[in-house]
Amino acid sequence: MIFENQCPLKKRTKAGGVMPVRITTLVENSQGEHRALKNEHGLSFFIEKDNHSILFDSGQSANFIHNAGQLRLDMTAIDHVVLSHGHYDHSGGLRSLLQVHSGFELTLGQGFFDEKYAFYNGSYEFIGNNFNEAFLRDSGVSYAFVDSPITEIVEGVWVITGFDRRHMDEVISPRFVLRKSDGFDPDQFSDEVLVAVDSPRGIIILLGCSHPGMKNMIDTVRSLLNRPVYAVLGGTHLVEASRESLEKSISYLADDSFKVLGVSHCTGEKAMDILRASNCRYFHNRTGSSLYVE
Repeated sequence: MIFENQCPLKKRTKAGGVMPVRITTLVENSQGEHRALKNEHGLSFFIEKDNHSILFDSGQSANFIHNAGQLRLDMTAIDHVVLSHGHYDHSGGLRSLLQVHSGFELTLGQGFFDEKYAFYNGSYEFIGNNFNEAFLRDSGVSYAFVDSPITEIVEGVWVITGFDRRHMDEVISPRFVLRKSDGFDPDQFSDEVLVAVDSPRGIIILLGCSHPGMKNMIDTVRSLLNRPVYAVLGGTHLVEASRESLEKSISYLADDSFKVLGVSHCTGEKAMDILRASNCRYFHNRTGSSLYVE
């Protein structure tokens, strides 16, 4: 599926020297039109820019690799992998990728290997990674933790973290916790990162789950890059937003400066239904969806 903006067309100009970008959703919760693709609760994006192939998140299993094969995308061409945060549905497929290809640079947020749990049905359940730092070392993977708010991993592709949390309605659910030696502490998701990609029409923001707050994260990108945001793709975690926060977030996304909104995964059916009915820039970004910007 190639997404085409359904809003009335306006005259567009290209940014000088910026090459086209293609972003393919390798896996997402819902199945797309391509019935040979496997969906799951998770997220994975394949970014093609200039001569680079970048993977952002790996879903929870090897499904994203199967789907890449169906879509004729070469996993051995990946030169960078970025994992948004240490939850199983975003990092779980890395082990499978390493059975196919390991010649890439892996970028992680600070605290990525903290022991992450969630409170479900009266008990705490582990929802973190299926590997640790020792596994990466033993596998010979070249990896690094971001040590500044913005890191350019290739020209025109940035990993951003340390989000300025100004929107007070964006509250992290207390059910997400970190296991410590003396119990559990609230998870502030200091490890979460996003990927921002320069394109001929502006910045494309890729979100994993937006636990620090979707609006906080987008505003941080705007502040750091000082360029228009053309598209927002990925998870916004509006599924657990209060009524007030959901209304504010829907209003925020109604800004005409956003030309493409491909949010899904943890966005939730309620928020997606509202966006589908009220925002002509929205599309349901499903397994196999592709956005091409030139």
